[in-house]
Order: sequence, then structure tokens, then C-alpha cells
Amino acid sequence: MNKVLVTGGAGFVGSHVADAFLAAGSAVTVLDNLTTGKRENVPIQAELVEDSIGSQTAAALVRERQFDVIVHCAAQMDVRKSVDDPILDATSNLIGTLNLLEAARAASKRTRIVFTSTGGALYGDFTTPPNEEDFAKEPESPYAVSKLAGEYYLAYYARVQGLDTVALRLGNVYGPRQDPHGEAGVVAIFCGRIVAGEPLTIVGSGEQTRDYIYVGDVVRAIQVAATHHLPPAGRLDSRAFNVGTGEGTSVNELARLLQAAAGSKLPLDHVAARPGEQMASVLSVEKAASGLGWKAEVPLPIGLALTFQWFAERAERSPGARMTG
Repeated sequence: MNKVLVTGGAGFVGSHVADAFLAAGSAVTVLDNLTTGKRENVPIQAELVEDSIGSQTAAALVRERQFDVIVHCAAQMDVRKSVDDPILDATSNLIGTLNLLEAARAASKRTRIVFTSTGGALYGDFTTPPNEEDFAKEPESPYAVSKLAGEYYLAYYARVQGLDTVALRLGNVYGPRQDPHGEAGVVAIFCGRIVAGEPLTIVGSGEQTRDYIYVGDVVRAIQVAATHHLPPAGRLDSRAFNVGTGEGTSVNELARLLQAAAGSKLPLDHVAARPGEQMASVLSVEKAASGLGWKAEVPLPIGLALTFQWFAERAERSPGARMTG
């Protein structure tokens, strides 16, 4: 039985990862400080260690347990919070990641480390999408800067220290259990507003595009990356793979698709654009297809329908929930 550590396993993506590895027969340990993660997201069969990734006790856990796989999902992922407090962002996303890498280096077992990076924010607006892995990186937020720095450390530890690392640059992940914060939070926000019968707020023109990918597809990519033969460790992009659909969807179209899934016709409320917001983000996914044998399978309308169904069912279980529109 493989031993798997999922950092941030009480969060949105991490909890789905824990579910999947348990279903595959692995022994799963979840490391989460529950700052944003939820205890109820952690599978019953998983062991929950309530701790921060930057702590000495977390480092000892990695050194002593001798995990076969570490899936590193824990992060400060709110882009706006990273702008307001870049030191907090770097402390979590960079120092915490370094703590885990140093612990893995000190462990006697060679562990596969799967790092969940960002494809939605890494490349910036100085490229012409779809963005390929070797395109120039010009992150527009401290969050994206910290993720890119984490990738540089992963590449160093693989190339120089012999760690077995791989980075997955995720598109805008959405699905059940999604938090309204982070890169793809608009899906969760829209679902919540539709459930409450409130207008959908669209920032700017709504023509900005993102590569929205269903969480189930992301989990499959993580499982493949945890076991697949990887290319030799080399430069930054050698062991990095975009994980997306290869298709961009505007916020206006996203609102239309979600309303169609919900059977609602709520008004759209446009507000002023935010300075510096990325206008176009679409990922090239050819490398993941050829190098990992992975591609997205869930079409956006189906994924959005599944996501809205989860939000609607959760609202119905909550006191005072209402469905209008």
C-alpha cells in the first residue's frame, strides 16, 4: 500500500485528491492547518494532521513517515490577499514549500513530489494564448510570483539534490467544495448568487477569458503525475505540465452557462474593471497529452451543472436556504 501525504487536503482540490488516492488503495495522510480548509472535507479513512506546512513538526512528519508520494496543494491562494499582504503569501507559499522540500531531501526514501502550481496566473498578459510551458513567465500578482519561485526551487532540488519532483500548472479549477476565493472563485460566487436569487456581478466587460477545468480532471492529472515516468530533471520547464482544457471561456459566457444549468434568468450587474487584471489566459495542453497521457474529459457545461447541483443541494440542507430566479 502506497503512503501518500496530501498537504492542504482539507481544502477544495486537496480533499478530492485525498478521496481519489484512498479509492485507489493508498494510505492517505492529510496535512492541513484548517485556516481555510474544512474538517468535514477530510475523508474518514484519511489521517488528519492539523499543522502548518512551515512548521518543524510538519518537516519531521515528512522525514519520519517515508511517504511514497507528496501532493502539495497547501497554499495561500487568494490573489487579492496576496496583493494586500505579499509577506504572508510568501511565508505560506514559498517558505512552507521550502520546509517540505528540505524535509524530503533529508528523508531516506525517494519521494515523488507533485506540486500544484498555477497556469492561470503564471504567464501574464505578455504572451499570445494558448500558453505553452516554455513561454516567458510574467506573473502579475505576488501569489503567482510565489508559485513561480516555488517551481524554481523544485527544479533546483530535482537537478542538484536529486529529488523526484513534478509541477502541474493548473488552469482555473472549479467543482464541488470550491471556495469563492482564489483564481476560479467566480464559479463558486456565481453559484452562491444563483442559489440566493441575487444578480451576478461581472467585473469589467466580462470578456476576459480563463481556462476553466473541472476538479475531477485535475485529480486524474495529479494521480498520473504521481506515478508516470518523467523526463530527466533539467531546466525549469522540463518537469512542468499545463493542466487545462486548451479552451478559453469569457466570464459572460460562464454566467450564461451557469444560468442555463440552474434554469435561472438573473440580471447581470457590471462593475468597474480591476487594475492589472489579466485579460486572457488559455493553456496549451499538448505536453500533458504526449508526456503524461492525460487530457481533460469533462466538458464545461457538464462540469458547471455538476458544480451547481452540489451548491444547490448544500443550500437546501442549510437552515433558511432558498432557491429563486
